[in-house]
Amino acid sequence: TASGRYAASGRHTASGRYAVLGRYALRLNAHAMAEQILPSLYRIVVPLPGSPLKEVNSYVIVARDRNLVIDTGMNRPECREALLAGLDEIGVDLERTDFIATHIHADHHGLIPDLIRPGRRAYMGAIDAAHIKIGFSNWAKGSRLHEYLERNGFPADDLERSFREHPGFKYRPEQPIEYLPLYEGDKVEIGDFCFETIDTPGHSDGHISFYDRRHRLFIAGDHVLGDITPNIQAFSDDHDPLDQYLASLRKVEPLEVEICLPGHRSLIADFRGRVAELQEHHRDRGNEAIELLEQGPKDAYQTAAEMTWSIRARSWDDFPLLQRWFATGETIAHLRYLDGKGLVFRRDEPRRIEYHTAGAARL
Repeated sequence: TASGRYAASGRHTASGRYAVLGRYALRLNAHAMAEQILPSLYRIVVPLPGSPLKEVNSYVIVARDRNLVIDTGMNRPECREALLAGLDEIGVDLERTDFIATHIHADHHGLIPDLIRPGRRAYMGAIDAAHIKIGFSNWAKGSRLHEYLERNGFPADDLERSFREHPGFKYRPEQPIEYLPLYEGDKVEIGDFCFETIDTPGHSDGHISFYDRRHRLFIAGDHVLGDITPNIQAFSDDHDPLDQYLASLRKVEPLEVEICLPGHRSLIADFRGRVAELQEHHRDRGNEAIELLEQGPKDAYQTAAEMTWSIRARSWDDFPLLQRWFATGETIAHLRYLDGKGLVFRRDEPRRIEYHTAGAARL
């Protein structure tokens, strides 16, 4: 059902100017790809066929002097067709359009090199913009990534196939481009909006989000999601992604946010409530990992096999290969975080990293 300017649904009920904004904003027509959130601000839902994510949200801002697209979907025909259809509905001229990717993952920047026109600009957080120059040189047998996952228990026979089938590899841009770096506090001004860049590492090393104080609008990327939890993975010992992520949640929690525009699924009205839910989720997951290790030492892959997941499968062995990849990366992140808190400890062997409980304490 629809009421006023917006169609309402979903469990995160909005208030104020966004009083009836739920799962869908105002569509331009019954069959439109684009949805209007505010005057000159639109969302295009770009499908991700075969992915548990289902879709990615692309946000479009139109102004007299230029347009801005934030996140695009993967470099695959289905994404390109949907995004271009939505841009055409809005009347966006790509010759006057700049792009921003909230982070390095292919579902957020995959189409930018294909769509950007000469003389236009593309931006990414400074850390991810530097990482993207490295490409996929670490995705090979014998690489640091390959060795690290093997030591964490991921079967060697599955690793190379995981690399080849990973959507970030399969649907990456054909020709990477140079991204202009955005830093903490940088302002992105367009039309009626002034977005402040906020570093929110965790989901990726250089993830960024944007906050418009006047509109109390937060563009989250994959930092805060409403219907699903952001995947926080660790694939090296260089840093602690979950600790970074939780610090990033605490950083944005005080913001006055009337509506949050996430990278996937439903728009979020109860921003602080959702941040609290995400914090609680990671406490619960960490405590579950501790309980499993109380039964005996395990590597990350063994721990992941016994964790609870929302994937429909009869057993861990029935998990799709890439879901085992994501689950293992997420479990490594939790175990590294717990190790940093002194709640578990790790034993490093030449070919294996094994985790043990450090007592009965919980998060």
